Amino acid sequence: MKITIKFFASLRETLKTSEEQFDVPTSVKTLTQLRHHLMSRGESWSEALAEGKAVRMALNHQMVEGDTALINQAEVAFFPPVTGG
Repeated sequence: MKITIKFFASLRETLKTSEEQFDVPTSVKTLTQLRHHLMSRGESWSEALAEGKAVRMALNHQMVEGDTALINQAEVAFFPPVTGG
């Protein structure tokens, strides 16, 4: 399965990437599993995407929970919560 992953705001800055095409390993079925897989890339990844961090996820422009199943050709977005006035 292939997906596009996008990173926004502070995640983009920390991870030094805004977008990538990604071949999903067969063991990765949900957004939470994807997040954990990306965390295994190294220290900056594990710190930026850590479980305790407030990171929002979207699948094809819809806010979703971590147990949402990945689908082929999907766009997955990771971003910190947005605040504003």
